[in-house]
Amino acid sequence: MDKIRILVVSGRDWKTEYNIPQNVKLYSYDKDEIKKKEIFELVIIERNIDENEFKDLKAHSYSYCLFLTDTFGANDVTKELMRQRMGNVLGNSNIQSFLDNDAKNYFSKPYGEKFKPSAIGIAQGFQGTVKWDGNYCVSLEGEYGDSLNQIVFWRNNIPIEKGQAIEFWLEYKKDPGVNISLSIRQYVRGTMADISDYWEFNEEDMENPVVIEGKDKGYLFISVNASGRGKLDIIALHDRLSHHDVGKFMVGGERYVTSNREEIFCYFDPGDFKPPLTVYFSGYKTKEGFEGYYMMRKLGCPFLLIAESRFEGGGLYLGNQEFEKLMVEILEKKLAFLGFYNSQMIMSGISMGTIGSMYYGCDLKPHALILGKPLGNLGDIAANERLNRPQGFPPSLDLLHKHAGGMDEAAVERLNDRFWNKFRTTDFSHTKFVVAYMYEDDYDAKTYNKLLSELNSSGVQVYGKGLHGRHNDNTSGITTWFKGQYERILKEDFGR
Repeated sequence: MDKIRILVVSGRDWKTEYNIPQNVKLYSYDKDEIKKKEIFELVIIERNIDENEFKDLKAHSYSYCLFLTDTFGANDVTKELMRQRMGNVLGNSNIQSFLDNDAKNYFSKPYGEKFKPSAIGIAQGFQGTVKWDGNYCVSLEGEYGDSLNQIVFWRNNIPIEKGQAIEFWLEYKKDPGVNISLSIRQYVRGTMADISDYWEFNEEDMENPVVIEGKDKGYLFISVNASGRGKLDIIALHDRLSHHDVGKFMVGGERYVTSNREEIFCYFDPGDFKPPLTVYFSGYKTKEGFEGYYMMRKLGCPFLLIAESRFEGGGLYLGNQEFEKLMVEILEKKLAFLGFYNSQMIMSGISMGTIGSMYYGCDLKPHALILGKPLGNLGDIAANERLNRPQGFPPSLDLLHKHAGGMDEAAVERLNDRFWNKFRTTDFSHTKFVVAYMYEDDYDAKTYNKLLSELNSSGVQVYGKGLHGRHNDNTSGITTWFKGQYERILKEDFGR
């Protein structure tokens, strides 16, 4: 495990005054040579700073990871740094306890994954029916017995380090007559016979993600137990390195969940609290977490990262009414926090991220939409899997089946219409569309031209740039253009 690097701004020598845990490395802002672009997991300040130090310390810190001790009266500059970095107060009497017990939660390298249904094994004793719904879920139906017994397990064991906390979230659906629990066994490293620890979580426990912490190095074996009778859908098991109660994926990261256990994640950084709010929807990614942090941070303004981990790599940001209402509420909540109007927001994304930005752009009508490799014909993405892009993006078939209820041509059109029916009825007269697209896109080659034909608003501005190649042939070109357009709009429209 990497050490937690703490930058201390103080006239005291913390290395002699406190016992420094092995997982912590201290740096003195006043004495040590600090690399210009280095960002520390924690910054702790116990003296006032000046304007020059403000800029420097802001560059060296993450939001939510800056602390002021309660031993001095902060001046306006110090207070402003605390405000812009969403800082907290650390009691002087609590410093040793914080170093010993809390600092480990501020690691900066997140990790999360979702196990595919193909990794699931069915317990030998189960006599009911088993159906595999693509790469979406495994459905079981039948008798499970009077007491909780193992019904499914995951073939892939999960490594765990000493002191490492891992969070688990099980997506499932079940009939009322079925009871389940989640079992986690930790085996001693080097053997699959000696169990060093064991946890079992009931349905009440699993209303929230469950967290276990390794006492020693080892491997985790995960299984689901069931009793009763009825249908049980095991949709997905997610495991993530846990920050405990200080954030999801990143310190400050937020998690929202619907009544059917579908999650939305966001990370908000207030920047300098000046317009605009820039929103970035993550693209397809099998490693769970946020995308685009350093790119958006570099812009200097408030930004919001959005991610979701349904299906493999993401679920196109579409969902039921509850899911989509929740997404809009998250965006409106951050605008309200900043006191911004919708016209002081830019929504953006690349590839799958363009779906979220355009789809919810219909609800919020931002100042601009910056889109790289836009996708709007969502049904066509799946249809192209057969001839145009064989085995290029298999999750598209699961997405078609779940979002459109079928796999035929009618389902393809239903999914296409779901996007465009919302798009064509939106007044975008005050929104700019800034779009880079691939001429020979093998996912969806029609969205840019259809976007032009479906924009019925007077006054809308569209900036388009085409690049030759298939969907993934020139990602670097798209990304370079994407960053440049952000910088242009921030300068020309917001004076930044």
